[in-house]
Parts: sequence; structure tokens; C-alpha cells
Amino acid sequence: MKFEVYGKNGCPKCKSTMEKLALLIGKADGRDHVLVAYHDMETVEGMAEGAFNDVTDIPTTILRTETGEPMARWEGKLPPSVEVKAFLASAPGGPVQ
Repeated sequence: MKFEVYGKNGCPKCKSTMEKLALLIGKADGRDHVLVAYHDMETVEGMAEGAFNDVTDIPTTILRTETGEPMARWEGKLPPSVEVKAFLASAPGGPVQ
């Protein structure tokens, strides 16, 4: 499972999104396989990745399976904790504590 966050430096929502994901994943026992990737939309690489994934608002968070299939998408807002916890609970390794 992989969370992709598209944002910009200095964006408070983008920073909060990264902190929230780190906290929720950290609370989930045995979640070493859950990845978080940040794409800076102020760089050429970030803009290219954002264009490929139809990102038009920041922050945008896309949750993908291990095979790269999208499972969820949140645009212009922080992913709700309840939803993130539900996805983490459904991942191999058991429920979130």
C-alpha cells in the first residue's frame, strides 16, 4: 500500500497531510510495508507526476495498492483519519491499534 501526496512547500494542508499519515501509519503495528511518497508540485518532476495523475488541487492524496491500482483519492483536503485507519486495517497484518 502506498500513499502519494501531491503538494507544495509552505502549504499548511500539505504539511498536515504528511504529519497525519506518518502518525496514523506509525500507530499501525507491523506496517513497515506502507509507503508514503511526496511529490513537490513546484518541481518539474512533481508537475509531471501530477499531470500524469490528473492532480489539479493541493494537497491531493492518492492511495494505491501494491500493484499500483488506485484505492482512494482525496483532493484539496486532508484524508479523514477514519478512512485512512479503515484502509490500514484492511492491509495485511491486522487492524490498527
